Amino acid sequence: MHNCARYLIFFQYIGTKYSGVVRSPPHQQQKKGVQNHIEDAVRRLKPVNPVSLSVSSRTDSGVHALSNSAHLDLQRSNDKPPFTDDVLLEALNFHLLSEEIRVTHAQRVPADFHARYRAQSRTYVYRIALGTPHHSQLPLTDHRLCWGLRNTELNVKAMNEAASLLVGTHDFSSFRAVNSDMPFKSPVKTLDLALIVPGNTFVQAHFHRDIQFWELTFKSKSFLYKQVRRLTGALVAVGQGRLSVAQLRELLEARDTRAYPQGTVAPASGLFLTRVDYNQSDLQFPEEGEERGLSPSVNQED
Repeated sequence: MHNCARYLIFFQYIGTKYSGVVRSPPHQQQKKGVQNHIEDAVRRLKPVNPVSLSVSSRTDSGVHALSNSAHLDLQRSNDKPPFTDDVLLEALNFHLLSEEIRVTHAQRVPADFHARYRAQSRTYVYRIALGTPHHSQLPLTDHRLCWGLRNTELNVKAMNEAASLLVGTHDFSSFRAVNSDMPFKSPVKTLDLALIVPGNTFVQAHFHRDIQFWELTFKSKSFLYKQVRRLTGALVAVGQGRLSVAQLRELLEARDTRAYPQGTVAPASGLFLTRVDYNQSDLQFPEEGEERGLSPSVNQED
């Protein structure tokens, strides 16, 4: 139908209370996925087509996002023209007010665009706070959003040396967790960036004590299941002196998930998906025959 439009949306969420980003199954409705809530918001716009969000980047329970993405199709009833980007953005956020989920951008894209397969890279940041083994030592704005370590110092030089070994194309079998997709996905990935730099608490100037934060940044076209949390845990172990740089190299070369040290995986709370990048040429909606709605707002009758 000519009034069915495909949109790319970017959205952020605090993942603490969600089962992950993807839709939870019908039998698991006590803790829903972020996708469930966004799809419910889309249904409130009363489209005539079935609602299904195609998410670009899967994040696990407790993991956050400052910018995840997805595409969706939306066909309005009675041959009404497609929503404008701004109207769709406003309407979705209106219906998400009760959730820790916000849509930050919406744009119409070609009908064959796919949010997952057209993504060129994904960037994750992992936040660590030193000298904070208990959440009461962190400001409220951070206690669910970082990994609090007892250590007051880390050997960051050794961590960056170890991180440099991970950059490039490798078999990352030692850094992936077992899941149902494991037999069907190649463990060979290209890590474009692995870097450790100083970070900050969100309210540094207003908290009663100084806290040293560090941020670990990872960028790749795609990642394996729990790869970032396992990479982070191993690099922190290097910073703590529990693993040497040479041992991390041996772990990488082992290419065996069973070689990963038990109890080393970083918790979900400190992990943020921060960027999903696309080629701008893939996002260009053709001007010819484009129909856009001009209504400034959406109500329950639309």
